[in-house]
Amino acid sequence: MKRNEKIIIGLCALAVTITAALHFLEANAIATFSVAAVALALLAMIVGDGTEQLGSRLGPGATGILQASLASLPELFVAIFALRAGLAHVVQSALVGSILGNSLLVFGLAIFLGGMRNGTQRFNSEPPRMIATLMLLAVSALIVPTLAKELHTPAEPYINRLDIVVAVILLVVFAASIYFSLRGDPAITSQQSEMGHPEWSLGLTLGVLAGAGAGAALVSDWFVEALQPAMATLGISEGFAGLVIVAIAGNSIENLIGIQLAWRNQPDYAISIILNSSLQIALGLFPILLLLSFVLGGSILTFVLPPLLVVALALAAIVSAFVVFDGESIWPEGLALVGLYCIIAAAFWWG
Repeated sequence: MKRNEKIIIGLCALAVTITAALHFLEANAIATFSVAAVALALLAMIVGDGTEQLGSRLGPGATGILQASLASLPELFVAIFALRAGLAHVVQSALVGSILGNSLLVFGLAIFLGGMRNGTQRFNSEPPRMIATLMLLAVSALIVPTLAKELHTPAEPYINRLDIVVAVILLVVFAASIYFSLRGDPAITSQQSEMGHPEWSLGLTLGVLAGAGAGAALVSDWFVEALQPAMATLGISEGFAGLVIVAIAGNSIENLIGIQLAWRNQPDYAISIILNSSLQIALGLFPILLLLSFVLGGSILTFVLPPLLVVALALAAIVSAFVVFDGESIWPEGLALVGLYCIIAAAFWWG
């Protein structure tokens, strides 16, 4: 294990310990919330490192599956505890915020910084175009229940059943994309070639992943408990908290790897990581959480979104598809994506 990896694990253990102390001492909610957010970000980084080490032992297809499942552990736990606490609107906003954060903010920063350092960056357009196509399908499926509700169609009284149908179909498409990855997706294959050989032993890798998973479960519970009083104290709306703060704390930190790869002029690998993260949330995490919400005992999650979120999702999917279609990127495109994300976030500051 490298020195910087040991430092991250040590900092994470310290952040988790401080969060636990603040929680059990019933300290200031803002302090607990802030330290828990830092702990979640560090846990996400550790899960990403462990996933990379384990995936490099199992082949490219398995690496893609591991990245799809393990990288979202902190966000999954936060969402589960938030649903049990009756914060379905926060969970919904956080899931959409994760998609927007990856597709616009992280992708935009990667293109901007990579372009500023390396000039025009060229990449194989076939894998990202496939991801963009699946993303457009996922966003279209998420929009249909909203239209059925807002247009007062005959399906409106049965919106929960429609949500279940859409969730099952999205999971079928997600399973098909996993099968495609196992058959040898070129983007994932190139990923594997750059990952190199595992540096951790198998026992150490499994131990780190198990510890990070347990830590994510505990910290997520404390994070959610501090969320409501922190929002009330700071005057932050549920929509903004979910769309920006929870989404970034639970998901975007591990995608800094994508920004680093773009900076190193490895755009194929960077784009694959960043856009796949959005796709995994839309096709996998969102429908799984929706189905789980019917048995968790808290509030019910739904695909019916506020109109502004629907428009934001559609814009993110369309704009990111346009950027990758020609197989090259320049830094003004990245700046435009970041600007669009900031405009959308600002629109939700008041709720």
